[in-house]
Amino acid sequence: MSPKPMARPGGRSARVQASVHAAVRELEAERGRAALTVPLIAARAGVTPSTVYRRWGDLQELLSDVAVERLRPEADPDDHGGLRADLTAWAEHFLEEMSSAPGRAYLRDALLGTPESGNASRCSDYAADQVDLILRRAAGRGEEPLPRREAVMDHVVAPLLYRILFRPEDLSPEYARGLADAVLKDAGR
Repeated sequence: MSPKPMARPGGRSARVQASVHAAVRELEAERGRAALTVPLIAARAGVTPSTVYRRWGDLQELLSDVAVERLRPEADPDDHGGLRADLTAWAEHFLEEMSSAPGRAYLRDALLGTPESGNASRCSDYAADQVDLILRRAAGRGEEPLPRREAVMDHVVAPLLYRILFRPEDLSPEYARGLADAVLKDAGR
């Protein structure tokens, strides 16, 4: 059975999602990830296991959905008054958040969901939305030329995620700054 994409539900559906997500986070903190089961999570959330299976399909898809929600940025990127400062600060913050132990775990969980769920795409959309905001601010200040969003995604976000997930040694703010500088230089800045 293929789970449905997770739309922003309202009413009872939103309450179920919130209680199940909270149960996952609580139980993982209390017992560790290896102890998580759908029946245990359902009991904590006050729903039946069939509710969880119907909505998420399996435990991995549920963990992926929880991870995506945890990866959602809590605030807009800071405005430092210029594109170079904004993009550099954002890249450094992205690296710091995603390379933390919880960040890496959430990234792995998000990527393990089924392609049909759209979880990986939602994670990418979070970063793209933040990059779009940084670029809109720069355009509003009259800064030109600007890199394209996809250039920032390909030359800043993608290498950061690759390194965080597969080659985390020697990652530093300098690495993130170098990626931001390179994409700006390629754009003629």
